[in-house]
Formats: sequence, C-alpha cells, structure tokens
Amino acid sequence: MKLTYKAELLFFKRPFRTAHGVRSSTPIVLTQIEYEGATGYGEACMPPYLDESHKTVLSFLNKAAELFSGYNNPLQIETILQNIDNIAPNNTAAKASVDIALHDLAGKLQNKPCWQLFNCDKNNTPYTSFTLGIDEPEMIKEKVADGENFKILKVKLNGENDKTIISTIRSITNKPIIVDINQGWKDRNHALEMIEWLNDRNVLFIEQPLPKDSLDDAAWLFERSPLPIFADESIQRYSDIERIKGCFHGINIKLMKCTGMHEAFKMIAKARELDMQLLIGCMSETSCAASAAAQLAPLFDFADLDGPLLIKNDLFNGIRFENGKISLSELPGIGVIPKS
Repeated sequence: MKLTYKAELLFFKRPFRTAHGVRSSTPIVLTQIEYEGATGYGEACMPPYLDESHKTVLSFLNKAAELFSGYNNPLQIETILQNIDNIAPNNTAAKASVDIALHDLAGKLQNKPCWQLFNCDKNNTPYTSFTLGIDEPEMIKEKVADGENFKILKVKLNGENDKTIISTIRSITNKPIIVDINQGWKDRNHALEMIEWLNDRNVLFIEQPLPKDSLDDAAWLFERSPLPIFADESIQRYSDIERIKGCFHGINIKLMKCTGMHEAFKMIAKARELDMQLLIGCMSETSCAASAAAQLAPLFDFADLDGPLLIKNDLFNGIRFENGKISLSELPGIGVIPKS
C-alpha cells in the first residue's frame, strides 16, 4: 500500500467573525491510500485548539507512510490503526485522515458503503443542524434565512450577548435550537440561570457550557439542569468517557478529535452502555471528512455535519441533505468523489 498527502487552505463561505473582523480560514491535509488500483481518501482538519498544524500533520504522515509500506492487506484495519496510533501521542487529526482513507479504501475493495460495514440502517439518519455563528442581529437573520431548508439550528454563544442572539432568532423562527457555548460560561450559577431561561425557548440541549476541565462544576450543573448537557471540548477519545460520566448527559464525537471512524464506533458503544446521548459533529471540513462521519450517523441521536456548507471551496462531492436530513448513498467507501 502507498500513502500520499498534500496540504490545502480553505476559507469560510460565510463571514464568520474573528477578533479582527476578518474572514477566517482552516488548514487541511488530504490523504490518499492506494492499493491495487483503488484509492481511499482521507482528511485532517486542524482547528487551533487541537494543537496541530500543517507541519505536525505532514511530519506524522511521513512516518505513517513509512509504516504503510510494510502492509499488504488493507483490511487489517484494527492492526494498522493501532500501529498508526502508536507512532506518537496526540496528532488526532493526522490519525483521522489515515483512518478515513483506510475505511474508504476498505469499502471500495469490498464494493460496500461504510455505513454497511458498520451495520447501520441508512434510512435511520438524523437531521443535521445548521450553524449560526456569533454576529450582529441583522447578520444572524440572514444566516437563519440561509438555513431555511434545515429543521434544526445550532447557535453559538459566548456569554456576552446571548439573550439578544436567541431573542433575534426567536423573532423570526421557532425551529428547535442546539446551543453551543464553547466553554463560554465561566460560572456555574450563571450557567444554570441561562439554561433555565433557554428551557422555555425550544432548545434541545446545551453543548459545553463550562470550561472543559471544570468537571466538578459540570457535575453540579448536570444534577440541576432542566436541559441535557453535552460534552465537546471535555471529551476527545474513548478513554475520556469514564472520566466525564456523571458530568454530562451526552457527548459530541468528532472524527478529528478521536482519531477517526474506528475509535468513534467504539465510543458509540461505550456511551450507550452508560446511557449517554450521542451527537456526531465536525470541524470546518470538506465533504470528505463530513461524509465519513455521516456513515456512522444512523447510530446517533443528533448530527451537526454542516461543515462543508461553511467553506467556499469544497474539494469533494459527497454528503447530501434532504430537507436537512442526512442522505446516505450506495457509493462504496465513504461515498465521495473528488472534484476535478
């Protein structure tokens, strides 16, 4: 088998605000694994909080490429990915790119979509949410209009103008809302007050309300919150699930955080064992990584896979939505085709 890779830089489609009021970008690295004329595609997306960069990902993949030269059976996924994981700690996005490409290749070699390899029911996919970034009221109204075909909205808050943002949305729609705080509330009492206020405004659940390491406060809030609380930054890999038990009602699994589809599948089983709800999420990814995540979507309660809609130069045709519902194809592998 041969592993190759190249770096890209993608810009947000919509003017999501940064500290300098400019359009932001996300670096990605595309991975390919070739075997007997078939090619599997993967992707590493690197938001700043993962502490990965083009340099670290390319360095890791260079080592992974050397390891791949020693394999002649791409269907030995468990063994291959364990050895990839052992190359170096962390590097989860780099590892995810290999995992995604390997699963795409495995599906193509067996002429099966990955949802079938994971024994999923393709008709049981959830609706994905449509993300609204923090912005001024008029821009928020425009973004709500952009998501008119989606049944669920995801709203980002940071503790500054939270009630204004929610009230602006509620002035034009009563669609169900997922509220993502991104660790923006620092005080547990304030968090509880806000959740009680949100509870009357058709909110489904709250994502990461407190700083990721404030687990004592999270457990306190868990016992009192009238709405489910989901972990995002507080959980990354399988080994984190037991640590946050009793602090959250659900978890957000992202392939870039957990090293890919293989570990995500194990996390699903463990979370269900602990009676936790599940959200499948993504970064600002192309349709490559988002389509890989979508293969597991039938196993989740909620989905937040609109990442490809938030970039202006998607490099693949893949994930599709029908009135906001994830639609899985019969294409083998992760179901993507590179754009020419």
